[in-house]
Formats: sequence, C-alpha cells, structure tokens
Amino acid sequence: MPTDQIAQLLIEANASANSVQVHCGGAWTVQGIAALERQLAQTDWPAASDLVFDCTTISALDTAGAWLLHRTVHALQQRGKNIRLDGLRPELNALLQLIAGRSAHTEPALPAKVGLLESIGRQAWLKLEVLFGMLAFVGESATVLVRSLMQPRRIRWRAILHNLQTAGFEAMPITGLLTFLMGVVIAYQGADQLQRFGANIYIVDLVGLSMVRELAPMLAAIIIAGRSGSAYAAQIGTMKVTEEIDALRTIGIGSQELLVLPKMLALVIALPLLTVFADMAGIFGGMVMARSKLDVNFDIFLNRLGDAVSLSSFLVGVAKAPVFAAIIALVGCFQGFQVGGSADSVGRQTTVSVVQSIFLVILADALFSIVFNWFDL
Repeated sequence: MPTDQIAQLLIEANASANSVQVHCGGAWTVQGIAALERQLAQTDWPAASDLVFDCTTISALDTAGAWLLHRTVHALQQRGKNIRLDGLRPELNALLQLIAGRSAHTEPALPAKVGLLESIGRQAWLKLEVLFGMLAFVGESATVLVRSLMQPRRIRWRAILHNLQTAGFEAMPITGLLTFLMGVVIAYQGADQLQRFGANIYIVDLVGLSMVRELAPMLAAIIIAGRSGSAYAAQIGTMKVTEEIDALRTIGIGSQELLVLPKMLALVIALPLLTVFADMAGIFGGMVMARSKLDVNFDIFLNRLGDAVSLSSFLVGVAKAPVFAAIIALVGCFQGFQVGGSADSVGRQTTVSVVQSIFLVILADALFSIVFNWFDL
C-alpha cells in the first residue's frame, strides 16, 4: 500500500515545554480506521496543555476518519487541553465540522435524577389520571345504558345471551367446585371447636351464614373477575391493537354500546344466579362435612338451616352480586380500552384488570358490611 494511503500519527515536542505537535498524515478512511483507532487508544498523550494537530499531509478523510479525529479532539478537550488543527484542507475541514455538528445532537443526555418526593408526586398524578379516566368511562357507560333502556330496540340481545352463556353457564362447574370445597373447609375448621362445647348443631349457623352472606358472593365474584373480567380486557385490547375499535368508530358504531353494555348486562344477570348456585354448593359441602365429623345428618341440617339463615341474610348476599358484576365488567372493559399498540400491553392491562377488579370487589364488600351494620341487617 502506498505511504500516502496509510493513516499516520506522530507526536513530537516543540521547544516550548507547554506545546506538543501531533503530525497526522495518510488516508484517514474506513479501510485503515481499525489500526489507527488502536494506535490512538494506546497513545500516551503528553502532559502539555497545548496540542497542535498538523493535518497538512492528510491525503483523504471520510466520515469514519472524521468521526475518529473529532472524537479524539473532543476527548482531549474534556481533559483540559487546548487543541488547534492546522493545515486541514477546506473540503476536509467542512466534513469535520459536519460530523462535529451532528455529534452534538446524537450524544445521549444523562437522565435527570428524580428525587423521592418528585417520584411520589408523579406516581400520584398518574394514578389520578387513571381514576379520572375510569370515572369518565363509568359515566359514559351509564349514559349509554340509560339511552338503551329508553330505546330497548338498541339493546343487542344476542350479544347478551352469548355473554350469559360464557360468563354464567360455563362458569358453574368451577364456581360450584370451589364453593363446595370452601363449605367443607369451614365445617371442618369449626367442627373441633363446636365439639368441645357440645354445640354440634351450630355448625349449620356457621356454614349457612358465612356462605350466604359473605363467602358465596365474594368467591363467585373473584372467580368471575379472574375468568370473565380478564377475558373482556383481552378481547377489547386485542381489538384495539388490530384497529377494530377504530373501524367501528369510522362506520358510526359506538364501542360502548356494542362491546361494554352487553357484557355488563349479562354479568349483572348471571352473577346473582351464580351466587345462589354457590350458596347451595357451599352449604352442601358443609352438610357433607357435618355428617362425617359431627354426626349431623342431612335432615337435621336442613331443618336447622331454615332457622339459622333468615330471608334477609340470603337477600343481603344476593344484593351484593349485581354491584360486584358491574365493577368487574366496567373495570375489565376499561382496561381493555387502555391497551397500547402492542401484544405486551394486552397482557399487562389484562393483569391489571384482574387485580383492580378483585381489589374493588373486596372494597365494595367491606362498604356493604359497614352499611348493613348501620341498618342492623
């Protein structure tokens, strides 16, 4: 290779101890940039504060060589040295200035350090934005519901029946199994304590009241939140990712009326029925355990059940179900509409919908307990 095609770097000290001249020559191009970069990395730069780069003998300079020269000069300037470039041809100097101007925009800025209070404030503001969005969504859904009830022909009965089947009928096996096992667990845990006092018959009160007033509606709601609420969020989220929601709006079909209202009405109908079914399954589980552990047969259990569980206690449990159903449906659909443009967002919002639904259901149940206590129910 000709000498003028080899990138060269030579450092020599001038008479003045504070000035050092750096001779740059050859072709500073991409072909020889690797060897030149290694040489620069191994260079032991003198302690002098003034460095003069003599670029008279640079025969060629491309963007790779210009970037390397600019990076070297910039690094030396960061170390407090004064750099001067001499002898660089005008066209090569123009390329170097272009690279320097671009690098000023491409250097990553260091992220600003966020304090504890600022971080708390940002998180609180994000949560408030989500809360306001949820309230707006509930208000819009209520408006659509009132408009549909005033014009029943607008209600999509086929979609409601489909959701009744998927969210209600198909959820019966898992709901019945879990509540049956819960009745067994409650009876088993209470059996030993009741036997000590000879109060075996009160196993009926324990199982009946706990299942009818609290556990059956709560368990049914949690199962539906994990099963149907997550499905609502995933379905609407997928439709948003595939831009089906935008297509519906383009042709003038309201997404609330088509996607949210049928799901909410179906759950409001299905969850009270599932709660009654859960009551029966849980009580039956308690009956089985009471017979095996306490010798309380089915006839005695059922006779005592009418005295232990009043109609008001039964209605209290059933009355919670429509509220739980509305919470699950609205939260699931709202989180579905919050999905961004990726499949990862669908999974994230689906998880959020389940967590928020269960949390709000438990919160609503606690508020119900306070209100019922005020009214002595």
